[in-house]
Amino acid sequence: MGRMRIDCHAHVLPPAYRQRLGDMPIPPGRLEDYERVMERYGIDRAVISTGPPGALGDPELARIANDGLAEIARDRRFAALATLPLPEVDAALEELAYALDELRVDGVMLLSNVAGVYLGDPALETLLAELDRRGAYVFVHPGFPPHHLPLDHPVWLYEFPFDTVRALTNLVYTGALERHQRIRWQVAHLGGAAPMLAHRLASLADREPELARRSPAGAVEYLRRLYYDTGLADNAPALAATLEVTSVDHVVFGTDWPYLALPEGDDPAPALAWLGDDRAAVDGAHASALIPAS
Repeated sequence: MGRMRIDCHAHVLPPAYRQRLGDMPIPPGRLEDYERVMERYGIDRAVISTGPPGALGDPELARIANDGLAEIARDRRFAALATLPLPEVDAALEELAYALDELRVDGVMLLSNVAGVYLGDPALETLLAELDRRGAYVFVHPGFPPHHLPLDHPVWLYEFPFDTVRALTNLVYTGALERHQRIRWQVAHLGGAAPMLAHRLASLADREPELARRSPAGAVEYLRRLYYDTGLADNAPALAATLEVTSVDHVVFGTDWPYLALPEGDDPAPALAWLGDDRAAVDGAHASALIPAS
């Protein structure tokens, strides 16, 4: 078998879901457009999710999204990640069971926060416990921050990477990553700013140890265990920081389509050449830890 390229971070919006979002200023995420990208860049398989705004706390919207994603994933080139109607945990648990047991999707997407409820919040404990029981594949994608933006810059420029840091730090220091070690976590954008800040985040254990008592392994160790995709982070500084925190076998390829600037030629991420001989496995083989069927 030749080299496999698996995009672990792509957003495809089922038409009925996109229609329900109305005039929200996000791309249409049409399947046919992404299929052309796959053809052009030699992408064999893809993991698809809605991305933000997710389900906006709306169970009906989540159901529309997940039915549509599951229909797309009948084509085995695609693995689908369900969206859940958080922050309503009971509704999220119901939708999780439907998505995994009836639709047979491959995992779930969780936003860094929904309406200010961050991953690791005690309110989400029963959901994380169920995901852990199932050994689920969970894709962490930044959500819209719940605070006013102090500067007139687009939210994706740096708020998204920093919101990822907030979520990961909360997962570490609430003890969620210690309690739920069977979850297979993938973090978007090479973890945002978290790898670069990893040792600063870990310093809490020395400076205010009482705040770190629920995370005995230390922040760097918990970050080491996660998987990271290269979506919108396929550059040498981001890769170098990530590989200081974890091993290359915890890095998977992602485009973050339709938000990336498509490069010339037939390589979707030319800067990943920085990885040298490890590039081929990042492109495909490492995804098998998250999606065994890949």
